[in-house]
Amino acid sequence: MLTIKNLEAGYGKVHVLHGISLEVPKGKVVTLIGSNGAGKTTTMRAISGMISPTAGEITLNGERIDGMESFSIAKRGLAHSPEGRRVFATMTVTDNLTLGAFPRLTGSRPKGDVAGDLGRAMDLFPRLKERRNQLAGTLSGGEQQMLAMARAVMLNPEVVLLDEPSMGLAPILVEEVFKIIANLKSQGVTMLLVEQFAAAALNVADYGYVLENGRISVHGEASRLKNDPAVKAAYLGGGH
Repeated sequence: MLTIKNLEAGYGKVHVLHGISLEVPKGKVVTLIGSNGAGKTTTMRAISGMISPTAGEITLNGERIDGMESFSIAKRGLAHSPEGRRVFATMTVTDNLTLGAFPRLTGSRPKGDVAGDLGRAMDLFPRLKERRNQLAGTLSGGEQQMLAMARAVMLNPEVVLLDEPSMGLAPILVEEVFKIIANLKSQGVTMLLVEQFAAAALNVADYGYVLENGRISVHGEASRLKNDPAVKAAYLGGGH
């Protein structure tokens, strides 16, 4: 589904990623965990075309997408819910969600039932349904995060990139966000999840990769990583 081989990327002369490789199979949730500054968000930006890789290959359904513009990658079915939410603040919740389906409405992706998917998104995120006519900029941080996730799903994507969906949220909202991720997983949505709460990420994921200083240090089944002494000590507080 989504395959990354020997990916290198950075910002100007600053090299952040040093030849990382990972795979996200269809219908699976894969998580990328690591400390701040390890390169997690840089990985997501390189995959979605927000920055251009300096080396390596990224393929989606067997097609090379590295080096493409973000809009071209989105047309091929890759949706990115970025760190920091980035909703359209002066537009309503409904309009934000409709924009998520823009490639479907313009014919660059199969249209399907956009109105039905909008209704299903509202059902999946009940808070958004209550606030469908509210301006996105007036939503709480947690509601904006849910909107960013729902907007990504409206693409009817092949793969969803979720970058730090729990960042800045109260614990009760973090729990709600992960319930939604688990619900999406049960529906067969393919996801690559970057998350600061490693324990929660490994609980919902099928497979995990640990990123350290721009390199993959260890990877394996999520259930195995949860019990790996080094991973527990470094990312799970040792006592989980």
